[in-house]
Amino acid sequence: MTPPEERMREFRRLFTGIEEEVGRVIVGHRDVVRKVLTAFFAGGHVLIEGVPGLGKTLMVKSLSQALGLSFKRIQFTPDLMPSDIVGTQVLSDGAGVGERHFEFKPGPVFAHIVLADEVNRATPKTQSAILEAMEEQQVTVLGETYQLEPPFFVLATQNPIEIEGTYPLPEAQLDRFFFKLIVRPPNSVELAEILARTTTEMHYQIKMMLPLSSAPTLVEDLKILVRQVLLAPPLSNYVAALIAAATPGSSSITEVNQYLRYGPSPRAAQALTLGAKVTALLDGRVNVSVEDITDVTSPALRHRCLLNFQAEAENVTTDQIIELLLKKVAKR
Repeated sequence: MTPPEERMREFRRLFTGIEEEVGRVIVGHRDVVRKVLTAFFAGGHVLIEGVPGLGKTLMVKSLSQALGLSFKRIQFTPDLMPSDIVGTQVLSDGAGVGERHFEFKPGPVFAHIVLADEVNRATPKTQSAILEAMEEQQVTVLGETYQLEPPFFVLATQNPIEIEGTYPLPEAQLDRFFFKLIVRPPNSVELAEILARTTTEMHYQIKMMLPLSSAPTLVEDLKILVRQVLLAPPLSNYVAALIAAATPGSSSITEVNQYLRYGPSPRAAQALTLGAKVTALLDGRVNVSVEDITDVTSPALRHRCLLNFQAEAENVTTDQIIELLLKKVAKR
């Protein structure tokens, strides 16, 4: 089904409107904001890597305010327990004397937009607590399953600095993130603007872009619209060729076989496809182009292409490998 033009215009109006609202609060990082929104409307989750103090929390909070959705922040620490994330059963008094029963108290994961701050500081046991929520949009506590209200979006942050007390995310958890984005430090011009906004009386109130009562329903409708964008068979083959070329052992690219331990999973192909569909809609098209695919290739693959020891010794990065892929894989 081809998306109707009116719905396409509404999607572009909302998307660019949110970008502008967040941009009034966040200095720079325009591409990061756009990619976060792309993953959101594609139905995925995002991992952001950057040093502290770059406005990651403010960015996500501003996004939730512009959309009219609920927001919760979870600060991951070594002593954080799984029940601190998903919730727990507590013993409550009933209406009558001596009547007691267990009642579920939901954790902060029960929100539309969840910020998992410094996710690599928690233990693997606690990190895994959010896996089911991300993949299945539900949590299980003491054998009882509780559904999360859509839309459900997790944005996790991690510190790139290797310091004591951090636990690298396992491959299975990394693969559940739609995109991995890198937040760079501001330049001198941007830093001057940040100071002007944060050390004076200047203040901007985020404008809500969707009606509060119907925001979740409208967001889910727009996610359906994204999936209606057309992907021609040759471009579907191009996505498959990119994934195959990034897989060591089956790749014809020397550098891939030399520097990668593992390649991307089928989830990477899904991220490439859905991310490209969002990009096509933003450009006012109902069909995906090669440029739409290449635009989302780095954020979709950089955390799914795992480097080996030789790559680390020679300072080879995943972004360099991805750049080679885009040059050497024939465009269909």
